[in-house]
Amino acid sequence: MSVERVSRFLPVLFLCCILATAFGTPAGAGPEEKVLVLEIAGAITPASDNVIVDAIEKAENEDFEALVISLDTPGGGLEETQVFIKEMENTSVPVIGYVPESGKAWSAGTLILMGTDIAAMAPFTVIGSAQPVQMSAEGTEPVEDEKIINALVKFSVSTAKKHGRNETFAEEVITKNKNLDAEEALASGVIEYVSPSIPDLLDQVDGEEVKGKTLETGNARTETYEPPLPLAFLRLISNPVISSLLLTIGLYGIIFGISNPGAGAEIFGVIAIVLGLIGTGFDVNIGAIFLIIVGVGLMLLEIQSPGFGVFGIAGLVSLVIGSIFLVPMGAENIYTPEFRRTLTLTIVTPTIVFGLFLVFAVYKVAESRKKKPVIGAIIGDSARTIEAISPDKPGFIRYSGEYWQARSEEEIGKGEKVEIIGKEQEMLVVKRKS
Repeated sequence: MSVERVSRFLPVLFLCCILATAFGTPAGAGPEEKVLVLEIAGAITPASDNVIVDAIEKAENEDFEALVISLDTPGGGLEETQVFIKEMENTSVPVIGYVPESGKAWSAGTLILMGTDIAAMAPFTVIGSAQPVQMSAEGTEPVEDEKIINALVKFSVSTAKKHGRNETFAEEVITKNKNLDAEEALASGVIEYVSPSIPDLLDQVDGEEVKGKTLETGNARTETYEPPLPLAFLRLISNPVISSLLLTIGLYGIIFGISNPGAGAEIFGVIAIVLGLIGTGFDVNIGAIFLIIVGVGLMLLEIQSPGFGVFGIAGLVSLVIGSIFLVPMGAENIYTPEFRRTLTLTIVTPTIVFGLFLVFAVYKVAESRKKKPVIGAIIGDSARTIEAISPDKPGFIRYSGEYWQARSEEEIGKGEKVEIIGKEQEMLVVKRKS
């Protein structure tokens, strides 16, 4: 190719280079960074521990830059709180605690906030009041046992020390129920940032060194964590109000069922108590298996009883709830989210189909019990001959779309209308319809 021809293409090549520079991918650019946001609203319950485990595993497996825990809680169980903090400390993912606008992180929430790698609060939010309390007939009472108080203080101080936070506050928040607003917490070294929103907070922490990792959160995309179906249901019944209500309804249901046999209230009472126990921390797998066994038993019992009623409904409910709880929870390191969704459908769908099949079977059994005996039902019905019938020569008639052999004490021609007056083994006895 001559120099003259090459020179003709130089302007075009130059323009292509400019466009590539303007619209191409910048050098060193990598995939978009993302941050997982877990919202904790309400009390810290046994379900909260399952949720934090699942969220952490999702963040680890899907390469999230950090996990932000948005805390708006009045507190919760001590054991659950300790498990929650332990899970945060054991993960390699940087954990950022944040009290959102109009939120609060009292009691257990304060301890969790102090256990995060980076702690932050929105303006005008409050943390504190972590003295343990216990339930009583009159409501809640402060725990005065020095053994419990000293152990909790040591745990709180150790957590604060591990993250370089104010150890005095970590003690006084328990012994004196001390409270701090956002500005006071920042000035006291309890938190590191005050921010009005999560995006603003991510801009502030960009470049921080956490767990040997430099955070790149300035332009990160946020994704809100959504728990799988079993965890969402467990989260619902773990609410202290709902779990207590389930236990109360279950108790009264059993009492009512015993005092009024046949109503079936005791069955719903047992189911409510099992759900209430699961909500308060009872082993989920044992509860799931128990519900499935109860469900199958109730469906079989319904087949033996007339009509489709409380046993069938309660059995179907038990089967479905039990199968939902059988789906493995907190196993992101073993199963991908897509596989877990498939697993949920694989377990729950056959249960629903099986339950509906049992419902259909119960309906058919009930329907057959309501039917009159076949012989009594057809006497007096009308049919039509499809061939001539006589006393010496039986023939066939058409009845309800079916062919029946019949005989008559009189001569009846083909195509005539007859009335069924009896049955002898497999043969009908008819007469001419008047």
